Amino acid sequence: MAALLSDRDIQVQLSQLPDWSLDGKTITCTRTFKDFVAAVEFVNQLVEPAEAAGHHPDLQISYNRVTISLSTHDAGGLTEKDFALAKTISTL
Repeated sequence: MAALLSDRDIQVQLSQLPDWSLDGKTITCTRTFKDFVAAVEFVNQLVEPAEAAGHHPDLQISYNRVTISLSTHDAGGLTEKDFALAKTISTL
């Protein structure tokens, strides 16, 4: 199981991800697109990196908005896995 990050480590990692915010034991990012089709196309781009990492985000689609939430559920909070995937997602 992955090790939980300290509050300090979480803040350091978040400082490198300006589009992400802390929500309890989760980091989140919301992206807005021109329409529903573009939002779903973005979600489809998440499949390959999530599968490759063996780590899957929680997703919420609301018409043209996609909210991505990351937490390592089996560890009970945030780990390096969450921030590594967030960095990958931020490049898409």
